[in-house]
Amino acid sequence: MKTKYNHLAFIFYVYLAGLVIFTLFRITLLFSQINELEKIPDLTYHLLNSFWFGLRFDTVISSYFLILPFFLLSILKITTTIIKKYKLNKNPEEKIENSQVKINIILNKTLLYFVSVYLSILYGAAFLICSADIPFFNHFFTRLTVAVLTWIDTPLFCLQMIIQEPFFLLFAIIAICLIIAFSIFVFKLKNKYLKSEEIFSLFVPHKLNKKNSFQILKLSVFSVLILLLLFAGARGRVAIKSPIRIGTAYFSNYAFPNMLGLNPVFTFIESIIEKNKKENQSINLMDKDNAIKNLQKHLNITQNYSTYPIAREYFSDSSEIKANVIVVIMESMSYEKFSFSENGYKLTPFLDSISNKSLLFSNAYTAGIHTYNGIYSTIFSYPAIFNRHPMNVVEIPKYYSMPQIFEEKGYSTIYFTTHDEQFDNIAGFLSYNSFQKIVSQKDYPGTEIESTLGIPDHLLFKHSISYLNELSKSGKPFFATLLTSSDHDPKIIPEGISFKSHFKDISKSIVEYADWSIQYFLDLASKESWFENTLFVFVADHGAKLKSSIYDVPLDYHHSPLIFYFPKRILPSKSENLAGQIDIFPTIMGLLNFNYINNTFGIDLNKEKREFIYFCTDDNIGCINNEFLYIYRKKGKESLYNYKENSAVDLINQLNVKADSMRTYCFSALQTAEWQIKNKKTGKPNAKVTNR
Repeated sequence: MKTKYNHLAFIFYVYLAGLVIFTLFRITLLFSQINELEKIPDLTYHLLNSFWFGLRFDTVISSYFLILPFFLLSILKITTTIIKKYKLNKNPEEKIENSQVKINIILNKTLLYFVSVYLSILYGAAFLICSADIPFFNHFFTRLTVAVLTWIDTPLFCLQMIIQEPFFLLFAIIAICLIIAFSIFVFKLKNKYLKSEEIFSLFVPHKLNKKNSFQILKLSVFSVLILLLLFAGARGRVAIKSPIRIGTAYFSNYAFPNMLGLNPVFTFIESIIEKNKKENQSINLMDKDNAIKNLQKHLNITQNYSTYPIAREYFSDSSEIKANVIVVIMESMSYEKFSFSENGYKLTPFLDSISNKSLLFSNAYTAGIHTYNGIYSTIFSYPAIFNRHPMNVVEIPKYYSMPQIFEEKGYSTIYFTTHDEQFDNIAGFLSYNSFQKIVSQKDYPGTEIESTLGIPDHLLFKHSISYLNELSKSGKPFFATLLTSSDHDPKIIPEGISFKSHFKDISKSIVEYADWSIQYFLDLASKESWFENTLFVFVADHGAKLKSSIYDVPLDYHHSPLIFYFPKRILPSKSENLAGQIDIFPTIMGLLNFNYINNTFGIDLNKEKREFIYFCTDDNIGCINNEFLYIYRKKGKESLYNYKENSAVDLINQLNVKADSMRTYCFSALQTAEWQIKNKKTGKPNAKVTNR
């Protein structure tokens, strides 16, 4: 097929094919989150808008991909046309050398091949991102961001997870098939619309007449107009003030339709750009001096260490209790799972039973949505700051929190994980911060390894007993932290055990298994001499979602059971006061009557009360009280919702005073945390207390 504008036909069909595949991924995401549509009124309106914005964002990505190929093909077309016109009007006695013709044909073929390969690679990478986005979204309820690169330094671990989890593997296979099919399609288009016998020349040796010059001018003007159209498409908007932003897609009060319209390639690239901007290396939510003063007020600090502004001393009127402490960080154990029941069966019958014998905080929230957030905030009582990985850093800070204080008080300290200790830089970070022993996959029999996540939960607990027995024999109390992992993809229920599930759905069965494993652990521990002198703490690393959410900061991803189980010391009670992972450390210190310095963001939940609790997703901050949820978006507007009424109505304008108080509260904490880390004030204060 030959036309004056065959290069445009090639570009158009590539664009159309990319658009179709992007739309198919969007439809797949829609069906994977079909339960999110249940609470959305006027569904047709929302879906039409989602797909309209999807078309716009997909066009942005495709336009960026197509600008360079169209420019090169336009140069080729214009130059070839000039040469053809010249050949028709040149002096018959002059000839073009055969060597020049051959060189020009080689250049021509090379250019067309480059364009085809270039488009295949770019669109192939885009399809890989889109395929990764769906399981990422299903797990974190957010489009793909730079956070996915958190684990790039452990590629084998990630590859094994993909291979061993059918859901991940399915999308990886789909992506590969689409990349191959798309590449074949592009090369077929090249052969159909871009004829390699057209001669590309860098030089035009003779002038053209006026008629031919006009035709060349017309082709040039047309190509420039199309290029301008592509630039406009890449910009996403015709408004001069701002190109398309992620916030552009937020047309609804409901989170899912807003996020459905985004293209994950856009969010991924945008997050990389934002992360690498100089001004984003440090957060600048508010003035740091005001932030510190506000936080001191919120924490009721009336005296402090001169260069450690949030450090404060706690003294007990009673004797210290040198009890063992075991903190179990449960993978994805949201409060929604903890309180869930179906057909008369509960997902967590054992946790339910011990919570009735414990101090239970029913309004506790995790600091972030990633496991590394949960480990960091639970152990060190520092908040998550957007999508930062606080432990995967070159220069590891020293934190004065549970491990070091327990070590100073004569405790043995030990950390257990089911898999590779190097994942998330766990071993180095925790070892530097006073964990004397890290027990991981290398310490377990190879026959027990079930997946890339190592051993199943019940074997983690079984092995931990022997280590804890050895520590107990030393005569010293111990502080132990255990991270479970079975309720994480790939979800595998081990064979050859007495556990039997009441559910066919693996996502529910695995929660039952995780609960059964905790019962198994406490049954084993109850037979040991150290059991009655041990405080057990149970909390999630982050939550998970069993029901739909109308907010783009789903509370189920943060709402966690927080259980302090110590039958010989703690009377059963339930508190509805706000709590966070960051409060576990000072609350444990209070339960054990320890005298200590608190240089963290946590409070003793039995002696102090929070007005708000705050948390972060990759690009958002959430802050709640007992009625309202405030959301700050790095790339969008602020919002305030009445989450108790499950309302999608944004009250930010009507209740701006309330929103301002919540904003100031969480901004003050995060900005102060930024200052503490940057200025190396996370460690043990070394100056005398001074009055403020």
